[in-house]
Amino acid sequence: MRFTVSSTALSSKLGNLSKVINSKNAMPILADFLFDINDNVLNLTASDSENVMKTHLELTESDGNVSFAVGNHDILEAVKGFSEQPITFDVDLQANIVKISYQNGLFTLPIDNAAEYPQALSVGENASRIAMPSSLLADNIGRSLFATAQDELRPVMNGIYFDLLQDCLAIVASDGHKLVRNKIVTISSETPASFILPKKPASLLKATLAHDDSEVVIRFDERNAQIVFGDGELTCRLIEGRYPNYNSVIPQNNPNELRVDRPTLLAALRRVQPFANDSSNLIRFSVDNGSLQLNAEDFDFSKKATERMICEYNGQPMNIGFKGSSFIEILNNFDSPEVIIQLADPSRAGLVLPSEMPEGQEVLMLMMPMLIND
Repeated sequence: MRFTVSSTALSSKLGNLSKVINSKNAMPILADFLFDINDNVLNLTASDSENVMKTHLELTESDGNVSFAVGNHDILEAVKGFSEQPITFDVDLQANIVKISYQNGLFTLPIDNAAEYPQALSVGENASRIAMPSSLLADNIGRSLFATAQDELRPVMNGIYFDLLQDCLAIVASDGHKLVRNKIVTISSETPASFILPKKPASLLKATLAHDDSEVVIRFDERNAQIVFGDGELTCRLIEGRYPNYNSVIPQNNPNELRVDRPTLLAALRRVQPFANDSSNLIRFSVDNGSLQLNAEDFDFSKKATERMICEYNGQPMNIGFKGSSFIEILNNFDSPEVIIQLADPSRAGLVLPSEMPEGQEVLMLMMPMLIND
């Protein structure tokens, strides 16, 4: 059986799918891409058994239908260096080989039986459903991923929590020290539902989703989720368990409000942070009327740094400590020109909000303070 496909289109599709495949697999065939040609369409699949990603592309020509599996490393190396040109696959299921010919040459690869490729995960008929623009989902996943945990004892913290409520869709991530809560007020449901998306499929979606208005549909039940987007589809196993009550840790009364230029604060933190103690990474924020001072010190190596900047501040003078690297991550995940930092007292969490909320959304990030010795 023979089919012809664009080299650059195939290389691009396989490059995206390759992120699903693990370096070590329980089943050898999971190191393969599954090729399925049906009615002049090439359907491509990659899987690690818990995450299955599919995509498709139109063929230039084909003379029938066929399915086979081929090693991901071999085929990627074969096609990634081509300039745009048609490449032709001649599939011999009897000899278990595929010959791939192009303008200036030909190479041959072994293939595996497609019937041995594991079946995709499925989502129940009564699954819940969420639909949203691709750019909206990509932005919210990108804004949340950094706050997920790596906690063997509490696996529910290792993913992004989607909480579909009667007034909004909340997308939440937390490692116990920092928290991100995104509320999308344009999406809601009379029937509340929720799921926890693991970090790997979240990262795959972040890398794959288009930043446009095309619709993404998420269907999910208690075990699995199916995300359909553009010309692709991702089915994944969900994290099972009960996510903590994230709203209970967000302080409601924060009378001390600081507004500061985000790039200026970010640059200052990057300069000061190397002088902080390596184990604690503590940065002291000293705030007074119209002034924010950052202090870092490592007593063990006699290192010290101080930087002051102007700000708008309404509240009592305060010294509060935060982990410098985490605060930098928070600022990196905003794109507003300024941020608003809301504080209650040095022992309670600080809230960081963008000065300009994305349309139809409410974004909030939280940082737990660190103990400082006055």
